[in-house]
Amino acid sequence: MSESRTSPRMLGIYLNDHLAGATAGMELARRAAREHRRSPFGGELEDLAVQIMEDRAALLSLMADLEVPVRRYKVYGGWLGEKAARLKPNGRLQRRAGLSSVLELESLRIGVEGKAMLWHSLLAATGEDTRLDPDRLTELLTRARRQRELLESLHDGAATTVFTPDRAESREAVVGS
Repeated sequence: MSESRTSPRMLGIYLNDHLAGATAGMELARRAAREHRRSPFGGELEDLAVQIMEDRAALLSLMADLEVPVRRYKVYGGWLGEKAARLKPNGRLQRRAGLSSVLELESLRIGVEGKAMLWHSLLAATGEDTRLDPDRLTELLTRARRQRELLESLHDGAATTVFTPDRAESREAVVGS
């Protein structure tokens, strides 16, 4: 049996799952910006981290407007998952490897893609729920698309640097300070 309208319970699960992902993404973006603050793209990562924090705040605001309670265990799970992801081997024992930067950018891109799908899904539901602001959701979706383009560009540069043997002089810029 299919429901013609999403139940408040299902919406709560959906939004809390995205909040968990937004928490992990925010932590990763802040760490990447910190690690690359002296690199050629440090400023772009700092701006991106701020935007991702703002997007998470927008999600929390939307959840409040929709009267969806925050499930703290999911928030903690997202936070813990990001911390656990740092434990993976990167080919170096005591310092960052360029591969870490490539993987971080890929993870951020996946998170931004998921966030874009969240805003897109909610935008599709604006006709059914007047509490959803289509202009704000369109703005958030547009910003997610710009973030995706930035991450794609940064990733292309990082991957080229890491996987091209003759680019050793640029490798340190990707690794960060």
